[in-house]
Amino acid sequence: MATQHSPADDIVYNLVSVQYHALNAAQAYDSYVQDAEGHDDVRALFQQCAQQDAERAKKCHELLGQLTGDGGLSPSS
Repeated sequence: MATQHSPADDIVYNLVSVQYHALNAAQAYDSYVQDAEGHDDVRALFQQCAQQDAERAKKCHELLGQLTGDGGLSPSS
C-alpha cells in the first residue's frame, strides 16, 4: 500500500464505515442471541454472525492502520 491516503479519501471513509457497521451489528447480535433462548440453531447462527462481524471490524482496523500509519497518511491540503 504505497499510495498515501488522507482521512477524506473514499478508501479510508469506506473502511471506517464498514468497521462502524460491523461493530454495531456485532453488538446487536448479543440481544438477538438472548432473544433466541431455547432455539440453539438460531442462537448458533447469531453467534456466528457476531463472530464474523467482529473479525470484519478487526480487519478494517488493521487495514486502516496500514493506510494511515507510518507516513501512509498524507497531510490535508
